[in-house]
Amino acid sequence: MPVRKWVSRGGWKRLLAVGAVFSTALAFIHLLARSTLDYSWLELDDRSPEDACNCTKLLLRDPEEIDRAKILSITVDFRSKARSSDAQLMELAENCESFRLGRKYLPFPLSPEEASFPIAYSIVQTFERLLRAVYAPQNLYCIHVDKKASASFLSAVWKITSCFDNVFIASQLERVVYASWSRVQADLNCMADLYKRSSSWKYFINLCGQDFPIKTNLEMVRKLKALRGGNSLETEKPPLVKEVRWKKQYEIFNGAIRRTNHDKAPPPIQIPMYVGGAYIVVNRGFVRFVLEDPQAHALMEWSKDGYSPDEFLWATLQRMPGVPGSIPTNHRYDVTDVNALARLIKWQYFEGVESKGAMYPPCSGQHVRAICVYGVGDLGWMLQKPQLFANKFDTDMDPFAVRCLEKYL
Repeated sequence: MPVRKWVSRGGWKRLLAVGAVFSTALAFIHLLARSTLDYSWLELDDRSPEDACNCTKLLLRDPEEIDRAKILSITVDFRSKARSSDAQLMELAENCESFRLGRKYLPFPLSPEEASFPIAYSIVQTFERLLRAVYAPQNLYCIHVDKKASASFLSAVWKITSCFDNVFIASQLERVVYASWSRVQADLNCMADLYKRSSSWKYFINLCGQDFPIKTNLEMVRKLKALRGGNSLETEKPPLVKEVRWKKQYEIFNGAIRRTNHDKAPPPIQIPMYVGGAYIVVNRGFVRFVLEDPQAHALMEWSKDGYSPDEFLWATLQRMPGVPGSIPTNHRYDVTDVNALARLIKWQYFEGVESKGAMYPPCSGQHVRAICVYGVGDLGWMLQKPQLFANKFDTDMDPFAVRCLEKYL
């Protein structure tokens, strides 16, 4: 039959129908093959000094195993074996294929649901274990390295990022000073890079090297979907003691921030100021607003000489009308750190006996600036919480806490 006559009789529709069925069948076979693959190679079964303790017992809060881990972690012999150097990471990353395989980075999305919901991360002063813990090939990762970092650390990060198409170092690096604007600027630099690099990601999450996930990527995707386009970050009415942070001017002196006697002008917005944390879970529209809106730019410019501006800037932007994913200014909409997904933090002054009104049980690790640096005894507690990440972890203080979380995830 001539092609023209066949087409006129609807042959092309039948061809398209057959093609659609064929494509669907191929997709089904692909998914079926994925579902029958053996994923056991992704389990962290590599020999490590940190495997000296039983993670299952630690996660179940076994007191004897917790005590054993605490004692072992302070022995000189163990600490010398557990520590890895920048040079070791660089050596591993010399061969990217061996590095990705040996360190067990996911080579493909583990589900169609995750593949269709990529997440963008800004990671400040990362360590490789955090990157591996949150890595998925559909996500995007911007790494900000402090300008004060050693040359060996920067080289190690360059080596590692060169092994991935979706991991890169920020185009502009900052010299980060604690509690100054530089910490915000580091995130802004990554926001801009991530926004330009891809239009597919749905949410932005900022991390630092002392964070670690307590949810799998799939669990995060489902929690983010449940927000229905909203953001999740701490934002509440400030106590009077914190108002000095934006009422007085601060400056950098000898590498540290200090308060001056100069008063700041009132904030250039029509709503009150709010306080919160430095860590945020925000949608793509929020990032676009931060990067492009004149109101946001005015507030950021005004915030630059404040103290810990990341702890009032994000919280205030989240209450501004018209900001994607924002919430109203009425105090009943306030969100505390306990109810925000961004970060699980134990503050020393809220610890105690929960049946007597404490917010959470005592820290199993050590306190730094009134924040719990988690120990293995905190793991069972934190895994019951709704947050996506926990802060703070320090492998020098307790290497077993991070290792057991890695294995659990």
